[in-house]
Amino acid sequence: MGNALFVTGPPGCGKTTLIRAVVAALPVRAGGFFTEEIRDADLRIGFRVVALDGTTGLLAHVRSVRGPRVGRYQVDVDAFRAVGVAALERATREAELIVVDEIGKMELCCPAFLPALEAALASPKPLFGSIQAARHPAVDSLKRCPQVELYRLSTRNRQDLTEALLARLIAEVRA
Repeated sequence: MGNALFVTGPPGCGKTTLIRAVVAALPVRAGGFFTEEIRDADLRIGFRVVALDGTTGLLAHVRSVRGPRVGRYQVDVDAFRAVGVAALERATREAELIVVDEIGKMELCCPAFLPALEAALASPKPLFGSIQAARHPAVDSLKRCPQVELYRLSTRNRQDLTEALLARLIAEVRA
């Protein structure tokens, strides 16, 4: 049995919503981060990183002028390091459950992210998060790790998967 449970699926399928619901229902001290869309009317114009302690920062934006480009977005590597990576490192040290939403191309632009994620995977603590479905060398390597279990999310299995992951994580943190 792995200690890292990752939800995967196409963009917009509800991965973050599922993870937030499961984490909110767990009776444990969780740490880590979520990513959220930034919208202007109906247009997605960026992403924000939100640590579970409430700290926020810009992950990527269409009008950002610094950082590497992923699609039409520019990634703010410094902000992600200060909020997302710091929250991941803190969770690995202090939390009972490590939350990483998401492992994707934007997050991997930050050189400090992969080592922090590897340290979280090496810890005995359960790790719960989302991972991009699209192929990427670093992501594909993570998906093959023996401690990683992947769960594909769809509109048809959303409720059942939410309940199953909640039960599974309750068992993991009590072990």
